Amino acid sequence: MTRRLAVVAKKVGVSEATVSRVLNGKPGVSAVTRQAVLSALDVLGYERPTQLRGERARLVGLVLPELQNPIFPAFAEVIGGALAQLGLTPVLCTQTRGGVSEADYVSLLLQQQVSGVVFAGGLYAQADAPHDHYRQLAERNIPVVLVNAAIEHLGFPGVSCDDAVAVEQAWRHLASLGHERIGLVLGPADHVPSARKLAAARAFAAEVPDAHVARAMFSIEGGHAAAARLIDRGVTGFICASDPLALGVVRAARRKGLDVPARISVVGYDDSALMNCTEPPLTTVRQPIEAMGKAVVELLNAQINGRPVAAEELLFEPELVVRGSTAQAPRP
Repeated sequence: MTRRLAVVAKKVGVSEATVSRVLNGKPGVSAVTRQAVLSALDVLGYERPTQLRGERARLVGLVLPELQNPIFPAFAEVIGGALAQLGLTPVLCTQTRGGVSEADYVSLLLQQQVSGVVFAGGLYAQADAPHDHYRQLAERNIPVVLVNAAIEHLGFPGVSCDDAVAVEQAWRHLASLGHERIGLVLGPADHVPSARKLAAARAFAAEVPDAHVARAMFSIEGGHAAAARLIDRGVTGFICASDPLALGVVRAARRKGLDVPARISVVGYDDSALMNCTEPPLTTVRQPIEAMGKAVVELLNAQINGRPVAAEELLFEPELVVRGSTAQAPRP
């Protein structure tokens, strides 16, 4: 107990006596200091005293599917910074293959009495995935915000980049360069953002044959395998559902001895870090991460403070960033 007092006191920058007063529920401590001590207990992994467990901590779970795709650390940086300005502490929960699952993270966060949870990519975007842990959050009235296209009926507010506008921008760009055989490299069939992109392409273009649509896991390797099939079918212009998928397309083209962009043009999605440093620099559709991240925190904070928030989706406009991976279509 004495060691715990010392560690918490050092973390908060107060005396051990002050920490003791908070833990024993005694008066004489400001509300700000009291909350700082309780948050320190949560962050350090100490169990709250029984009489204090009913209160939610000033912690917010930030659940990400991975960190290899630079878009997710970018979202974490923006959202984490905005949370900190409100006195909320982000708890980063990153899934790994064979490691802690999204449902396990939700259980851990509930044990810590978190004030809310932000999901930036996850099972909520896959129609065929298990969703019981989301219902558990809803039943406990935990504030939640979802980033980028969730399945219907979960009942949480969301902040998304407009997939339809993104595809239209990319398609117009490739068509203006003379590409007639345009293909899509998307995520799994039950992935909502990918489904939206495909629906937008079919609504905008005269025809998008199934042979020009490939599904892949969100990785460079997945993009490589998908692109190899489409290149063999004569596709010259590629619209991809992420930047790593686009980099996989570039690699597949080169393995087949085809120059990018002289023979194959590639458009990514996200404009994640270092895409202007690839060879060639990647043409991509940029998500407005800064604006989206701030909107996420505003929606979450409103719920935390008891203000009603509609279970609606805010759509943000993307921006096409033209670089060196797209060029005029090759002549027959």
